[in-house]
Amino acid sequence: MLEFRQLVKTYAGKRALDHMSFSVPAGEVFGFLGPNGAGKTTAMRSIFGLVELDSGEVLYQEKGIGPTERQRFGYMPEERGLYPKMTVLDHLVYLARLHDVSAAESKKRALALIEKLEISGGPGAKIESLSLGNSQRAQVAAALIHSPDVLVLDEPFSSLDPLSIDIVKEMLEDYALQGATVLFSSHQLELVEDFCQSVAIANLGRIVLSGRVDALTESEKLLVVSVKEDPAGAYLDGVDGISRIGADAGGQRIEVRDENAAQRVLEAAMKAGTVMRFDHVRRSLVEVFRQAVAAPDTQQEGA
Repeated sequence: MLEFRQLVKTYAGKRALDHMSFSVPAGEVFGFLGPNGAGKTTAMRSIFGLVELDSGEVLYQEKGIGPTERQRFGYMPEERGLYPKMTVLDHLVYLARLHDVSAAESKKRALALIEKLEISGGPGAKIESLSLGNSQRAQVAAALIHSPDVLVLDEPFSSLDPLSIDIVKEMLEDYALQGATVLFSSHQLELVEDFCQSVAIANLGRIVLSGRVDALTESEKLLVVSVKEDPAGAYLDGVDGISRIGADAGGQRIEVRDENAAQRVLEAAMKAGTVMRFDHVRRSLVEVFRQAVAAPDTQQEGA
């Protein structure tokens, strides 16, 4: 388990991290979310000693993190940091050797990753010749080359096409299934919802919501209602105790605010015409995210 305990970091009088705390369990893919400036990158850099904290600590398996532990960590920064004049193969071998992987094993792993990630140009392509997407794949390979126990990735899916996203997702899931700790940040919330078991949402340097995705998105208050004769939902105008969220699958997405509102919606829909759909639905992670960052002073934890 990777633990962030009460992290505080101030830049020029502004708090980038404001007593940020959360835990990342081993064996699953964990999403670290938040708007720009929420403190995600600063928190991830602190794992590797790239940020000197004002106070607080990052622990791995309940112990402090030093050079020995970091040898078993993999990091992919949001900014591309590969040497442009090196070939993909030479770069990956070089990075693996820095982590005490033998020369023969380094080359074997590098070639396997280049093939798996389908990096255009192959082993002999120079980093500077790669397209944006292929450069991103090479960055992913660089983080994975030494088979780390902890994998930290800042926006790993940026610039990737859907097929490449599927490949990277599969690789990260495999690492997690093998017991690795996998933490990544992303603004692609639909992808996160489909991919992660748990998330932490940050805003203004604090965690404002965390928990299992299925628990955070569960809701008894959301309905989707579709009436054949009135898909725009004019029949809802006189119904008390509801909020109309928007169109959804040919009907209307509605939040009910009291226990009898759903019955009033159903009765109004039946009077309006043929009810094609009347379902309780989960909140999307986008909805959860928007609500969480709207109230940053209230820290919450999902079940």
